[in-house]
Amino acid sequence: MSGTKVGVLFSGGKDSTYAAWLASKKDELACLVTLFPRSEMSYMFHYPNLRWTALQAEAMGVPQVTTRTEGVKEEELADLERAITEAKARFSLEGVYTGALASVYQKTRVEKVCEAVDLKCLSPLWGVDPEAHLRKLVGDGFSVIVVSVSALGLDQSWLGRELDEDAISELVDLGKKYRFHVGLEGGEGETFVLDCPPFSRKVEVRSAVRHWRGDSGHLEITDAVLVPKSGK
Repeated sequence: MSGTKVGVLFSGGKDSTYAAWLASKKDELACLVTLFPRSEMSYMFHYPNLRWTALQAEAMGVPQVTTRTEGVKEEELADLERAITEAKARFSLEGVYTGALASVYQKTRVEKVCEAVDLKCLSPLWGVDPEAHLRKLVGDGFSVIVVSVSALGLDQSWLGRELDEDAISELVDLGKKYRFHVGLEGGEGETFVLDCPPFSRKVEVRSAVRHWRGDSGHLEITDAVLVPKSGK
């Protein structure tokens, strides 16, 4: 698919942003496709802080197609098909990239939707070792914070924490102890990218609020702006 026009299913998290970067290096990245679920119980889509994906799209200089969804299991696939169909029509897409690492549930459903609208589905991160992937993210210059956790072993101190080498090592140890996916692929957590190679500017979080309920919670970014990168 070298040089073909593609879109990326984009949540603003580490994996979809990394997939967008890979797409831009291999193909012509024409747009980002973001679905906004009204429920945090969505099986398919990222929930926290989606409003700020507009800043990330601006930083990448890539148009964004957005669609609302109720986030109801299986029914939300019709909204995904509607969003991808719109993106295909507007940008003459030939394929869609995803940031799927290990979720068979999500990957197979995206593939089914893409097949229905005659688009190729590409998941360049599928099956990668999660620890190696996290360390490569950091090594490639991705600045990522945790914005949601819902796994035993991950407490509210993780909300807003940057995924640096020390955090990754701790996450790996906790993942082994509590048996969750280190890449946070199964709903154990969500992330937000503040900076990475394809961003012309970085996202600066100016205020945020932690929401915690029992054993899970999320960081709500209440104010954020784009600022110049250091040295620019």
